[in-house]
Amino acid sequence: MSNEHEYGYFTEENSAEVVVARNKNAGDERLKQVMEVITRKLHEAVKEIEPTQEEWFAAIMFLTETGQMCNEWRQEYILLSDILGVSMLVDAINNRKPSGASESTVLGPFHVDDAPELPMGADICLDRKGEPMFVHGRILDTEGHPIAGAKIDVWQANDEGFYDVQQKGLQPDFNLRGVFRTGEDGRYWFRGVKPKYYPIPDDGPVGKLLGALGRHPNRPAHLHYIISADGFDALTTHIFDPDDPYINSDAVFGVKKSLLAEFRKVEDAEAAAAVDVEAPFYDVAFDFVLSHAKPK
Repeated sequence: MSNEHEYGYFTEENSAEVVVARNKNAGDERLKQVMEVITRKLHEAVKEIEPTQEEWFAAIMFLTETGQMCNEWRQEYILLSDILGVSMLVDAINNRKPSGASESTVLGPFHVDDAPELPMGADICLDRKGEPMFVHGRILDTEGHPIAGAKIDVWQANDEGFYDVQQKGLQPDFNLRGVFRTGEDGRYWFRGVKPKYYPIPDDGPVGKLLGALGRHPNRPAHLHYIISADGFDALTTHIFDPDDPYINSDAVFGVKKSLLAEFRKVEDAEAAAAVDVEAPFYDVAFDFVLSHAKPK
């Protein structure tokens, strides 16, 4: 029996059911499930919005232009996912943590795989530009025990809001990047510069959409971390400056209350000398808690 006879011919009322039924022979059950949900929700949205033909064509052209903006170094569809909050939602679903474990957030587009491993306490700012910052803390498990041998991959924007890969020739390679490993006490520390907020790329269709919605493209100042250790779930996260002007309106919804760190300004010259920076500097203390990996 044909799908049309089972569900009737395609009408405004039964549109989703007819389309879903047509997919009944899909060889991949997960694909069939995904397409059923997407079809139902999309048809629900169209019925609620009741777009004109012109509006629907404008939507098609927006998606076309979004695809045309993509290349080897720019992914406009990820940007679209980011500003709709979908990237953060997928991250939350895939990184549910036990009570007490540090929360994750999005990776972002500026991570570099082969950043150099540095001795603990190294200065990751290679061009000495910006306000000095001393970052320190501990890597712990959910019982509060220090984690030895944890790998800490850090990277940040400079005091103008740019990553090194955005300013080839202006910033040294691997500027404001480094990999560190904890000792038996689980402690980490390094030196950098106070980061600044910056805009996500807004010269394409996603940026135009943000403008049309009355939204800004800025991300509040933050430091990136990927922390991993044997026997533990890897953590991809940020810490944020709570005094940043965009802390409550991150364009990609990446801020979480638990990831707010205090960027404490220290004027004392002796305190600065003790951590090998010049005064004044910013002292940033933040501990991370990793969850134990589940047995496979």
